[in-house]
Amino acid sequence: MKEELIARVVQVLRINMSWMTWNLFLAFIPLALSVWLFRFRRGGSWLWWLGFLVFYAFLPNAPYLLTDVIHLIDDIRKIQSVWMITLVLIPVYLLVILGGFEAYVISLINWGYYLHRIGKSQWIWRFELITHFLCAVGVYWGRFLRFNSWDFITQPDAVLTKGVEEILGKQPLVIITITFVVLTGLYWIMKRVTLGLSQRDSRIGINSGRANSNTPNI
Repeated sequence: MKEELIARVVQVLRINMSWMTWNLFLAFIPLALSVWLFRFRRGGSWLWWLGFLVFYAFLPNAPYLLTDVIHLIDDIRKIQSVWMITLVLIPVYLLVILGGFEAYVISLINWGYYLHRIGKSQWIWRFELITHFLCAVGVYWGRFLRFNSWDFITQPDAVLTKGVEEILGKQPLVIITITFVVLTGLYWIMKRVTLGLSQRDSRIGINSGRANSNTPNI
């Protein structure tokens, strides 16, 4: 019985690894682009604007991982073991979901850093809210209409017609609104945690540097 349960857990994790790895890969694309666009480049060139459009097209993939919790519910029904669910399944899902959302948070922090660098700090919170709303729409399109980021290129007519028509209904607007509120709240929390940890690491680095400067070279 124990071996059968372990085999079932391994089977479930093996099946999940494919979509988890793929979704994390899509979530880290905007993170990588945000570093290139907002940390190392300055806007103005056509290449920068092209990268910026790709960044926003792929950005909803990061918070999209929050909706993958529906797979966790199905897997819990399959395993039916409190210990395996608590010690194996839930930690794996938390790692993947938090990893994706943290990519979203850092991407927007980099975006805010760029706005601050060009003297537009007062616009940061406005662009954050706009981004949360656009990503809420993107998450809805991805989860319910099964659109992908590259559909803006491969089938733009379907995105503009079916996508826009669908979000005008009462139920989609409710889902998008709830998603927007969740994204805004979680981002507010995670942004402060992320910035707090980065500032603490900076202080530790400064203090270590001072300590090392007082330490004679061996």
